[in-house]
Amino acid sequence: MTKKQSAARAPAGITLERVVAAAFDVLDRGGIAKLSTRAIAAELGVSMNTVMWHIRTKDRLLELMAEAIAGEVSLEGLRGEWHEQAAELLRRLRRAMLGHRDGGRIVAGTSPAEPHTLAFADRLVTVLGRGCPTPRAAAWTLWSLFYFVLGLVQEEQAAHTEWHDRLRVTVAERRLPALGAVLAEFTSDDFDGRFEFGIGQILRSAPEAQAPTS
Repeated sequence: MTKKQSAARAPAGITLERVVAAAFDVLDRGGIAKLSTRAIAAELGVSMNTVMWHIRTKDRLLELMAEAIAGEVSLEGLRGEWHEQAAELLRRLRRAMLGHRDGGRIVAGTSPAEPHTLAFADRLVTVLGRGCPTPRAAAWTLWSLFYFVLGLVQEEQAAHTEWHDRLRVTVAERRLPALGAVLAEFTSDDFDGRFEFGIGQILRSAPEAQAPTS
């Protein structure tokens, strides 16, 4: 068998699902900085070519991982008014991303048009459509909510202690009184509280927010 013929055949015993699962093992253990095809191959005990045969590119692997995270979000069992259902969907998305080390960065770096990701978006925009004045407002509110949650999760998963210390020194040195007065809250690690406040603020304004026309 030639090298070309061998490359055209899937390696025995290794599936795409196993490759993605191994990628999560590497991610959860070492973070996104340690996520590489070499590390995944070592995790599986195969060659890098075997891993690449399945994922084709690193970008595609990240898309598949983001899709897997979206697949962990249940779309069932929503109760209450439209805004309560929207909030619950976002809580589930946040939990799914927080369930994996650097999960927020994985999702932030991709735009997968895959079944679970699209199903989540469809369910959320359906719920928002019951409270927003127009379909455009519902779609744009979805983006506002998604990016807020995505940014907050990335901050929560990052180590910001040193940044907070530098920020306090800089604010004091530059004599920024307004920021200094709220600095404790500005750098608050009450991420649950900040999450609920942020999505609540966006959802409360959604029924009155008119998205501009083209």
